[in-house]
Amino acid sequence: MPISPRLEIDSITRHFDGRDVVAGVSLQVAPGQVTCLLGPSGCGKSTTLRIVAGVDRQTTGRILVDGVIVSDDSQYMPPERRGIGLMFQDFALFPHLNVGENVAFGLDGGMRANRSRVLDLLDRVDLGGFVDVYPHQLSGGEQQRVALVRALAPRPAIMLMDEPFSGLDNRLRDDIRDRTLGLLKEENTAVLLVTHEPDEAMRMADEIALMRDGRIVQQGAPYSIYNNPRDRAAAGFFSDINIVRGTSHGALTETPFGQFLTPGHADGAPVEIVIRPQHLRIDFDRQGHGPKPTPTDGTAARGVVKRARFMGRESLVEFVMDHDGTELRATVPAVFLPKPGTALWLTLRRDRCFVFPA
Repeated sequence: MPISPRLEIDSITRHFDGRDVVAGVSLQVAPGQVTCLLGPSGCGKSTTLRIVAGVDRQTTGRILVDGVIVSDDSQYMPPERRGIGLMFQDFALFPHLNVGENVAFGLDGGMRANRSRVLDLLDRVDLGGFVDVYPHQLSGGEQQRVALVRALAPRPAIMLMDEPFSGLDNRLRDDIRDRTLGLLKEENTAVLLVTHEPDEAMRMADEIALMRDGRIVQQGAPYSIYNNPRDRAAAGFFSDINIVRGTSHGALTETPFGQFLTPGHADGAPVEIVIRPQHLRIDFDRQGHGPKPTPTDGTAARGVVKRARFMGRESLVEFVMDHDGTELRATVPAVFLPKPGTALWLTLRRDRCFVFPA
């Protein structure tokens, strides 16, 4: 039996200052599911979150929690009655309250009546011994964990998170994200997370809704949305991309890397073949000792190294291609640092290429 959505966003718009900052956004989040609104600054994702929270109100559309309308054109339920937890970049801990009192702040009866709930949550984020400590005595990561359990203490049906990890350094951020995700899953909370970082969305989300100009342009599981982008901008949002340009004729496009199938594109239509750097390969078997080795099957193109850098886990090599001066980038595992001016042959992983209209 399908699980009923805990949160439903139904065709909401938000008209502001002469334009729609949110335009027809719809999505559903089930209990225990993490859905990420992902997109660049100004795309409408935080406005969508504020509308769900009730601190802003949509122009049209409706919001439902467990099947109950909390906001539409004719009715509006205030934030405190929606059963929604909020977690933002600013942890907003009360400096005059200790950790236990901060966590118990939103609970009827305070710390005295809810001590077991508070201590259980703190134990689950390894802060059981910090109940009497004050916020100024905590690190950034510890403050973030206190803010998380404070938001979870009232057992909200839904948790809204707006860039909650952006203030943490990278190594700490990964640990805190994993702890947070584990606790949210244990509580079976429906989570709507806002971020502009693709890595964070891929790491945390069960489903990603990619936003652009106030709209959801693509929605799906992280693997699906990464490997089947709907357009060049979607592909480029998740990683660096290379672009090989050509013209479609008879559903085929000639490129320096050989022919590509381009069905659905009219004869004479310009197309772009998009490939990520990790799928552009240096063909070491094809390299010769002379200045210009010659391939035999027409599927390789020669480039001259412009720059090579070691990135820690891999090396990034930038090429200027012989055929038209296009610059392409390839990543190579471990250390590979050819000198600038070195000529090398490159091939593409055709099963990892995307073809879009130019």
